[in-house]
Amino acid sequence: MKNLVQISLALGILLTSALAFAAVTVRYYNTDSTNYTWDATCSGSSTKVSFSSSTTSSTTIQGSGPCIVHTPNGDVSLSGGEKIKIKDAKIIIE
Repeated sequence: MKNLVQISLALGILLTSALAFAAVTVRYYNTDSTNYTWDATCSGSSTKVSFSSSTTSSTTIQGSGPCIVHTPNGDVSLSGGEKIKIKDAKIIIE
């Protein structure tokens, strides 16, 4: 019985720590000459995500997916691993 409690506790800690380090990473190509920082919502938590101008790079949004990125041209859902293109302040999933 004592071993069962210890195993349950260890699994609980492991799952909690895995959620704490959850993140959504996307590869992007920003064709615009403007840096963008937009609000994002992941698992009910609000955060910000930034995209550098005229570059190809990756960015990580802290929180477990899917994350909703709120742009002036509409909301986009990202789960992680997507390749996106930013053109005219719009996110296009490729």
